[in-house]
Amino acid sequence: MTSTTDGPAQTDVAPPERKLHLGWALVLISMAQLMVVLDASIANIALPFIGADLDINDANLTWIVTGYALAFGGLLLLGGRLGDLYGRRRVFMIGLVVFAVASLLGGAAQNEALLLAARGLQGLGAALASPAALALIATTFPAGPARNRAFAVYAAMSGAGAAVGLILGGWLTGLDPVFGLEGWRLTFLINVPIGLVAASLAPRFLNESESHPGQLDVPGAITGSLGLLGLVYGFSRAGDAAYGWGDPWTIASIAAGVALLAAFAFVESRVAHPLLPTRVFANRTRATSFGVMMLVPAAMFAMFYFLSLFIQLVVGYSPLHTGFAFLPFSFGIVIGAGLSSNLVNRIDPRFIAGTGTLMAAAALFGFSRLSVPTGASDLLALGANGHLGDGVNYWTSIFPFIMLMSVGMGAVFVPLTLTAVHHLRAEDSGIGSGVLNTMQQVGGALGLAILGTVSVHFAAGTKSDLVRDLGAQGVPREGAEGLAFIGSFTEGATAAFLVGAVLIAIGSLAIWTLLNVKHEELATDGPDDQPVHIG
Repeated sequence: MTSTTDGPAQTDVAPPERKLHLGWALVLISMAQLMVVLDASIANIALPFIGADLDINDANLTWIVTGYALAFGGLLLLGGRLGDLYGRRRVFMIGLVVFAVASLLGGAAQNEALLLAARGLQGLGAALASPAALALIATTFPAGPARNRAFAVYAAMSGAGAAVGLILGGWLTGLDPVFGLEGWRLTFLINVPIGLVAASLAPRFLNESESHPGQLDVPGAITGSLGLLGLVYGFSRAGDAAYGWGDPWTIASIAAGVALLAAFAFVESRVAHPLLPTRVFANRTRATSFGVMMLVPAAMFAMFYFLSLFIQLVVGYSPLHTGFAFLPFSFGIVIGAGLSSNLVNRIDPRFIAGTGTLMAAAALFGFSRLSVPTGASDLLALGANGHLGDGVNYWTSIFPFIMLMSVGMGAVFVPLTLTAVHHLRAEDSGIGSGVLNTMQQVGGALGLAILGTVSVHFAAGTKSDLVRDLGAQGVPREGAEGLAFIGSFTEGATAAFLVGAVLIAIGSLAIWTLLNVKHEELATDGPDDQPVHIG
């Protein structure tokens, strides 16, 4: 008895005369992915130094982070489809070179305009390289243990990148000038050799996929990219306390994004070669994976944001010390990813990812229990070097939950990445990877916006009471505002952690009820929407 599968070729394979070294291929892809992910956070710690050196005001300084996120998140779908149409290795290499050149421009920038343009260009390079990297894993590594291990490494790099970026950013910005270059410039320049070396080695260790030139859906590319740009910008602005959800530009941006995405859906239903084929979402398991991979990063990115501020503002750690406080997260996600890559060969993804989300939800609930004295008398008692969180013990109050969160995230990312791209047609691997990355980026922006709003709401009442009480004790208004902010921050942050736990719990419920793929299926290749004839 034999079986055959109709439809397009199932996977892109190397020519018979060329055998790939899978280990080096994985090192290359992982190095590129780590570079792309950590760049989202490496510049955060350097912002005050950049602002002082280039004379950038606080409002425009945030664009150093937002500009990268906008270009990255808005162009991911286009980047993924370009890989499908013109060759994933080619697009991967172009993305790395663009990223390296943009990093060089950013490191050499002498003014605000060039630096902001370089950050946008970095986002473009990342949007080309990241989905191509994920698709290259799906099409280079054979289904089963080899692909599972590869996805575990990829997931670990993606999850650990933010923590590594905080540490590396703190270390580099603290360095004395090297060859006359300030430390913040090194946060950009370090990418140049990495990107160029990875691009130059790609032809040696990676095979090229089939190309389908002439099939680019230009109207879909324009409406889809601009729609995502509008959403990411609107959500980012909504999460900024200076603007919020009521700001006219926030509302206009989100409304325009929704309208453009509606136009995108209309266009996609009528073109022969859509940018985003609807068949990508036809599988329930895949659609569930995409949805959960939007909810989970929404809570995880917010955890990094609020916890890093809590550790610095309330506990009193330096930026570099704060970076090292997150170092266990990198180890934990590697441990979780390694365990889940082995377990997924024997246990259905639902049980692994479901347990991981429960662990992450429990960790965020633990963070929501952080408590410091925040009364007016406590604030007045602070000395020149005192902090409200002096009594917070890192090893008992923070470290256990960082480890629980990181191991849980490792247990979520590996199986859900596998199920999100599993059984995709070979010609859809790039766009499938682009959708997955887009969900993470949009989820992160939306999560910060929602949880930022929660934080501001719960902190506002405490802050107004503290300002009143401090004023009654003779503290000038400006000083009272500053002290009250520190005193009220914990109230807002812990409320945000609690809502984040609820978001992940919703994702966990979706996994347990809707993710029904069996672990045996992950060891097979080929599209699941094609008929199989047995005879």
